[in-house]
Amino acid sequence: MKRIDAIIRPSRLPFVREALEELGYGGITVAEVKGHGKQRGLTEQWRGREYKVEYLSKVWILLVVNDADLDKVVTTIVESARTGEIGDGKLFVADILDVVRVRTGERGNAAV
Repeated sequence: MKRIDAIIRPSRLPFVREALEELGYGGITVAEVKGHGKQRGLTEQWRGREYKVEYLSKVWILLVVNDADLDKVVTTIVESARTGEIGDGKLFVADILDVVRVRTGERGNAAV
């Protein structure tokens, strides 16, 4: 099993969620987060004054997938989240040693 942490633009969340549901991965965890990558935020103008926005709003998606589905899920997230502009986000993939469904006590792939 693999854990996928995806940091994407909030505006792309509906597209990613819909694409994941079509793959059978409707169970995801989503949180609103703030941060920046290499671009170190934005410089904007408001009422004639320049100000720096250091931390940009992003959405963090967390899901656990079976090893066999990893490439398909990663490709789906990347294609659904991509705008082609700086700040589209990042995906992180890590190994999961075990999963336990609290309600039933099921473990491993059955709990995903």
